[in-house]
Amino acid sequence: MAQAGTILFLPGDGIGPEIMEQVKRVIGWLAARGIEIAVEEDLVGGAAYDRHGTPLTEETLDKARRIGTVMFGAVGGPQYDDLPFEKKPERGLLRLRKELGLFANLRPAIVFPALADASSLKRELVEGLDILILRELTGGVYFGEPRGIEELPDGEKRAVDTQVYTSPEIRRIARVAFELARQRRGRVTSVEKANVMYTGVLWREVVQEVHDAEFPDVALGHMYADNCAMQLVRQPKQFDVIVTDNLFGDLLSDAAAMLTGSLGMLPSASLGAPAADGRRKALYEPVHGSAPDIAGQDKANPLACILSFAMLLRYSLDLGAEADRLERAVAAVLEKGYRTPDIAQPGTTLVGTSGMGDRLLAELDASVA
Repeated sequence: MAQAGTILFLPGDGIGPEIMEQVKRVIGWLAARGIEIAVEEDLVGGAAYDRHGTPLTEETLDKARRIGTVMFGAVGGPQYDDLPFEKKPERGLLRLRKELGLFANLRPAIVFPALADASSLKRELVEGLDILILRELTGGVYFGEPRGIEELPDGEKRAVDTQVYTSPEIRRIARVAFELARQRRGRVTSVEKANVMYTGVLWREVVQEVHDAEFPDVALGHMYADNCAMQLVRQPKQFDVIVTDNLFGDLLSDAAAMLTGSLGMLPSASLGAPAADGRRKALYEPVHGSAPDIAGQDKANPLACILSFAMLLRYSLDLGAEADRLERAVAAVLEKGYRTPDIAQPGTTLVGTSGMGDRLLAELDASVA
């Protein structure tokens, strides 16, 4: 049996454990066919807080550093809303991204043919859609200093968040965008607010410099973030690779998710810089949240998590053929009309989380029959 590598499972909260269970089933399917992936598992988010009083322990962080490849479920829930800011489940995820140096967040938005009518837009606007949003993940307003809430002398309060970027931070994410575009359709749209923000001015300047010096073969366009949001719902197929900062990437990628029919269909990969051996530390997660309202009810859509695992196979384990096989199996399941509640339509067959896993494994079996 070939040892493909080791990954760290962090299922987290809400529907996280349920959807990650379906990924474990795919790993079992691969193992039965000679591809062994070792799995270690730990707690993160609310589950870690309940056990340890922190959303991410130093031991778990050290394990993530050592293994270098993390499969992540989801974090959060209403029971944690009143926790101090630094104890909230989401801080565990943000710290993982920061400490592992995961600066490049890849969020593909692909409309499977069978789901074109599930999109919130007309079929002709989204049919065949395949765009990639590249979000800078470790800088910007989510990490800038100073930040916090202070009480003013008159008893009122003031909140401060700082948007900050350096040239090297912008340069490295721009290079990833151009490299990805070379593997796709050769177009990059760089998104910022250079009309009102100094960080946007620097962002546009540095992205243009990287393009002119290193990637003149790739088409580059610049767009303000508010216009990009409008264009995503007006004419989304005009885009190939969108590269943007942490805040705008967060917003635009969620907007793009609805073009695909459901947040339950949107995977993501967060990658670090290549090490000396060419490997990158990486974290893979579905874009949807923990959905506590349906947790434990076998209603969650596992496909975004499974597609995130396909990205893991491709980018971290060099198993591109297996990633392709898994993505084709997802498309086949959808083509045959199987749907979880979030993407169900009249005339389709409703299945639960485990039922969708059953259908996926059946398609994988058929692909090697």
